[in-house]
Amino acid sequence: MVVEKSGCGGYWEATAVVGGRQRWWTSGQRMAAMVMVEGRNVDDQTTMAMSIAPVESMANLSSDLFYDILKRLDGATLASAACSCATFHSISKEERLWENVCSCLWPSTKREDVKSLIASIGGFKKFYADCFPLIVNKEVPEFRWDYLEYPEEWTEAEYYGDMDELENISPSDFVSIVDIRYKDKTICSKVIWGIPNANGFDGWFYNCPFRIDLINYSARDDDDTNEVTLSVSDGLPPITSIGRERKDGKLFQELRDGIRLSWIVVNRKIKQAANLSSWSPLRGQRHWPTDKDFLIRFGSVLPAKDILPCQVVECILIMKFRVVHTEGEGVQTRLKLTELSMQLGDMEGAHVNGRNSLLVLKEALSCRRSKNYSEALESCQLYSKVQSELKEEKMRNESRLDRLCILGGIAALGTLYNIVLVPIPDPAAVRGSFYAS
Repeated sequence: MVVEKSGCGGYWEATAVVGGRQRWWTSGQRMAAMVMVEGRNVDDQTTMAMSIAPVESMANLSSDLFYDILKRLDGATLASAACSCATFHSISKEERLWENVCSCLWPSTKREDVKSLIASIGGFKKFYADCFPLIVNKEVPEFRWDYLEYPEEWTEAEYYGDMDELENISPSDFVSIVDIRYKDKTICSKVIWGIPNANGFDGWFYNCPFRIDLINYSARDDDDTNEVTLSVSDGLPPITSIGRERKDGKLFQELRDGIRLSWIVVNRKIKQAANLSSWSPLRGQRHWPTDKDFLIRFGSVLPAKDILPCQVVECILIMKFRVVHTEGEGVQTRLKLTELSMQLGDMEGAHVNGRNSLLVLKEALSCRRSKNYSEALESCQLYSKVQSELKEEKMRNESRLDRLCILGGIAALGTLYNIVLVPIPDPAAVRGSFYAS
């Protein structure tokens, strides 16, 4: 039997040639055969000889077999299979299938409390549809200098957040579900219920810069029970010294290419969720602030229309690794995760306060998303471009102001010199010269 692909418009069939006879299979029948043949898949662009009887009808196959087929698929393939035939579409509605997909992609969802949370906001299928695509916001305004000069129509109440709307948002409504992978291996899974330190007195959280520290390690800490590490056994390249790493940068390159971050934020009240991470790093920096630290930055561009004058803000996710061992003396190269945090920054690079951050996070849970990573990356690059133009213009204005101050200082010094240092003629001498003339 030989299987080939044909069709158009997104719908395809497979040709089965058995004993000289040609048979036509629907996409659902072909997918069933793909899994049944020695557990091997048939690529759509190739042909492959198989010794198996053709499937005449989908009704001839058990629904348990179809379920066993679909549970082996990832989320994107499962969604595609659900569109191939009515049988797969019906079975793909099973929550157990999507629970399996989510637990493979985000191990944090295996926790019982997280399962209850996901069930309360609509189930695993909805959770996957909300959190697998990345946030895409291309509505970044073009550069304008008035970003730095907030218009007069923005009252203090508008700039610092609408209190009436804020009453409907509570820090305890938000849940952070965080998973870190390195080369398809999960190295960290954490869940934060609410926003830490958000229940302080006198509105401290609402007026101070917003920040969530998932991991905050001090070099003086002696507790290694919950540390997150990477070593050569995880796929890191060995390094003999920091000096060698500074020259070739191989360790940093492997770390940046292999690390993946998912930071999902759920609002329990409005029953919505979104992944605020870019999944892959946006940029990184070696040896900051010491020669043993690697800084990696993830994030996304979030809408802030009617919340802040700049209309968009950046969700900044910072991950920092420190080299704790290099190769030698029987010890493998090892990195330790020393920081993982989230904060929101505006166009000027200033941190957004807690009050406005809650409004931005709520707005972000319902904004546009895409499964196309390049599209999400494009929106982040557009934001960075506008932000760079803004910083350059600010530096030029500050340079002009500095020159004016210098010129003004020189003029003032010259005037002072003429007043103080130039000798004043003696009145008696003036009178004597007058009479002599």
